[in-house]
Amino acid sequence: MAIPDSIRTLIATGPLAHLTTLNPDGSPQVTVVWVGLQDDEFVCAHMGAYQKVHNMRRDPRVALSLLGRGQTALGLHEYLVVYGEAYLTEGGAADLLQRLAHVYLGPTVEFPPAAVRQQPGFITHIAPRRFAGVGPWTTAS
Repeated sequence: MAIPDSIRTLIATGPLAHLTTLNPDGSPQVTVVWVGLQDDEFVCAHMGAYQKVHNMRRDPRVALSLLGRGQTALGLHEYLVVYGEAYLTEGGAADLLQRLAHVYLGPTVEFPPAAVRQQPGFITHIAPRRFAGVGPWTTAS
C-alpha cells in the first residue's frame, strides 16, 4: 500500500510513535519508538531483542499511533493510526537510529551511544494495510 504524501510530511517532522504489538496472551504491549520511512514501509530500530521483537516474531500484526501537528476545526489534535504487518531484519539498527536521531534529537547528534553501536540490533519494517485517525491522511485511505 502506498504511503500518502500527507503521512510522509508528518513523519518528516519526527513525531514519537506508539508501537503496539500483541503479547502471547493477546494483551497489547505498547512502546514508544522513533519512526522513519523506507520506500512504502515504516521502519524503526531496536538494539536488543525486547518484548516487542519477540511479539512481532510470533504475530506480525501491529499498530502505530502518532500525534499529528495540526488541529481539527474543533481544536482537537490530528492523529494517525497505521495498522499493518511487521517483519524483522537483523542488523543495521545503529545506522537507522543514527539517521532518525538527526530528525528527533538534532542534526549533529551521535546516537546510539558508542558502547552499543557495534551491536547488530533489529529493524522493524511495517507494511501498512490501513490508515485511520483524524487528519489529511484519512481521505487518502
